[in-house]
Amino acid sequence: MSALHTEKRTLLTIFTEATLEHVLIKDMDRLGIRGYTISDARGKGSRGVRDAAWDESKNIRIEIICARQQAEDLLTHLQERYYSNYAMVACCSEVEVLRPGKF
Repeated sequence: MSALHTEKRTLLTIFTEATLEHVLIKDMDRLGIRGYTISDARGKGSRGVRDAAWDESKNIRIEIICARQQAEDLLTHLQERYYSNYAMVACCSEVEVLRPGKF
């Protein structure tokens, strides 16, 4: 059995208000992000419980696997443009991917 060939990439995870989804998609496209996954998110944080009981309290989780520099470029943009006015948290971790050409 042969060993798996993997390559390192960065997983950028963003938790934010659902109202930003469409504008963030445009931002990611403009910054060359090739793919992402968006899902609904609920939880509790510094701004209280976000339970999606009404549209204004809905959150999303965006996951992006990309090169480290792309993740840093997007994080810089998010921090400059959105952090002061919107509920948003982002984190990065190193991951190993099997199909590096997809990212």
